[in-house]
Parts: sequence; structure tokens; C-alpha cells
Amino acid sequence: MLQTLPDHPPPPTAIGLIAGGGGLPITIARSLRSSGHPVHGLGLADQFDPELPGLCSTFREVGLLRVGSWGKILSKLGVHHAIMVGRVDKAKVMYDPWRVVRNLPDWPTIQGWYKHLRFDKRSHAVLGAIADHLDRCGVKLLDSTVPIPDAMADVGVMTKTQPTPTQQGDIELAWPMLTQLLRLDIGQAVAVRERDIICVEAIEGTDRMIERAGNLCRRRAWTLLKGARFGHDRRSDVPTVGINTINNLHAAGGTCLVLSAGDVIMLDKPEMLATADRLGICILGLSTADADPRTGEVKTSFGHV
Repeated sequence: MLQTLPDHPPPPTAIGLIAGGGGLPITIARSLRSSGHPVHGLGLADQFDPELPGLCSTFREVGLLRVGSWGKILSKLGVHHAIMVGRVDKAKVMYDPWRVVRNLPDWPTIQGWYKHLRFDKRSHAVLGAIADHLDRCGVKLLDSTVPIPDAMADVGVMTKTQPTPTQQGDIELAWPMLTQLLRLDIGQAVAVRERDIICVEAIEGTDRMIERAGNLCRRRAWTLLKGARFGHDRRSDVPTVGINTINNLHAAGGTCLVLSAGDVIMLDKPEMLATADRLGICILGLSTADADPRTGEVKTSFGHV
């Protein structure tokens, strides 16, 4: 279901930043600061980057399963808008049998888990429960991509390295398949080589999926296609790739990366593209609307692949 999200307030409105791991919270914080927004950070314990506190007007470390405190802290600071980004190891957190002991959840988290998440632990279900609680505290979650429009994947070939005819054939086969997987919320990436699907991303995440594809495809020179689940919630659930993705792809034998244009964030985009060219990896963007589910035809900026 598509979400109608609140408009981003003009600067100098204070913005809360609920941050997990990785470089995306750093990128968001810098962009908000440069636009004139005071940033009040809440860093998830053992997840956030050490650089983040120095980019925030105020900063608090918060428990991952103490959602009840997040809204209270932001409300006391007079913050009524927030962005939630960053990586959390869902497999470790959600399926750890000792998670309650390790994280000591507060009462609102326990209530949310019992009412909404006992039978559905998917990312968008978790996000919806968090957003509902924050809204009751007077804090609205915003579209996390608005501060970084230039970091989104573009339509067309973004590298100097161009796709080969073999890669174009792989894209022709796999892109329509990926769009259907995204609609079914099965996974957000697939790997393909010479029109054979090597593997589909599951709960392990893209980096581990890339490693798995490399182990399965010893002949190398395979293509990775990555998108975002249909109707994904931009308040948090936005797929992200970066320089590490390119390095991991190269190490595993991948030579082409296809991204859903406008749906995938490219961290350190110029450096990422330069790294891809140096390693001989083609990066291109396609729209999920470009794949006709009836015919399987894919239209791209370089014609019909």
C-alpha cells in the first residue's frame, strides 16, 4: 500500500534523525545541516557510526527495542518531524531467541510487538508500528530520500563502462522477474548469468547475497539486479548501495549492476561510479515501469535489451 507522507518542513525546522548503522545517516545529517535544519540524533545502541554525534545539535544513544523512549525524547526537544535511516541486522535482532533479555524492551515496544508484529516481522510491518507510535507522540516520520535527491539511481547507463550484449540479454530475462518478486515482497535483488538465475536475495541482505552468488557462480561475469519492494515505505525502507557494494561485487565476480531508478540510494555516488569504472563494472538504472509483465520486454535508455 502506497503511503501519503507529510511534506518536509522548511528550514530552520528541527529534524530528528533516528539512526542505525552504515553511511546513510551520515549523508542525511550532512544534507540536513547544509540546508539549515538543526539535527537531533537518536543513535541505535551498537549500530550508529561514531561520526554521527558530531554532526548533530544534540545526540542520545537509545535502545533498539525501547521505541517508547524515542518519541518522548524528541517531543521534549520540541522536535515534531523525524527521519529514520540506517542498517539494522534484522536476522540477528528479530530472530534472536534471547532478544528480550539482551535488549530489555519498554512497554510500548512490547505492546506494539503483541498487537502488530507477532505474526509479521517484515521490515514494513516493523516500520508501520514504529511510525504509529511516534505519531502518537507528535512526531511524524518523513520521506528519507527528500534530502538527498542527487543520490538516487538515475535511468540509463551511469558509468563509462557500457553493458555487453550478454549482459543486456541477462537484463532482458531477469528484470521482469525482479519486478514480480518486488510486487510479491519476496526479495529485492537477483543474480543472473547467461540467462540463468543464480540466486534471489532473502533475509541475508545484498552483501551476503553477493557473496553467495559468487560462491555459486564460479565462472564469474554475472549481473546483479536490485530494486525496492512495490509500494515500499520511504520513511525508512529504501534500499541502499555504495562503494562497498561495488567492491564486494567485484570480489565475487559480478560485472554489471542494475538498479531501480529513483528507488535505490547510491551512497557517495560519484566515488561509487568511479570505483565501478576502475573495476570494469557497468552500472545502469531502469524503471520498474519499464518491464511489461505480459511480454517481458524491457525498454531502457539504450533501446530494447
